[in-house]
Amino acid sequence: TTTSTTSEKDTTGKRSINPQQEAIVPLKQLVPDIKRKAWLAKLNSETPADKLTPDESASIMLYSMEWTEQKESLYYIPNSTLRKEERDLLKPWFLYLKLILTGLAKLPSIEGKKFVWWGFSSCTSRIDVLEQETIFGKIGMRTIFTIESKNVKNIRRHSMYPDEDEILLLPATQVEVICQYHPSEDVHMIQLKETEPLYPLQDPV
Repeated sequence: TTTSTTSEKDTTGKRSINPQQEAIVPLKQLVPDIKRKAWLAKLNSETPADKLTPDESASIMLYSMEWTEQKESLYYIPNSTLRKEERDLLKPWFLYLKLILTGLAKLPSIEGKKFVWWGFSSCTSRIDVLEQETIFGKIGMRTIFTIESKNVKNIRRHSMYPDEDEILLLPATQVEVICQYHPSEDVHMIQLKETEPLYPLQDPV
């Protein structure tokens, strides 16, 4: 009998991009219920748009999913890790990050528009989405960022919530504060603009 693995080596001997199933193996102890969530994402990514593979699209959809507890959501955990200085903590995420960044690299960038640093940042191009309590709401101390950036990807066609028209700001994006504004006592608005770093902050995929 013969066996096969979920990843292969290419003709150069380098390890190829790991599909989603393999990428989540190191995350099972870090992200609750990730196996079922990954299955659901893959189920909804059988015929992806933008010439992405099903695994690439599923990795983006998995990122867009919301767990019952926000701090258990897949998007929350790697972002908190990316902001720490202990890079060894990112090792379990390498396969997943490689997969999702490869997929995001295939999506067309949105240039010259404004949207609401080391980590991924979920944004939207629709201001009405901000009225949702889980996103911005209408009460309490809140901060909204508008970002003029070329380093963003529209993941609406690969998101579990396409109606939110979700935009993803890629990690390691350098921005400059343009101005700040307080329209009310409990709302703080900050305008940002992406700038080119002197040296790349992220290795190309």
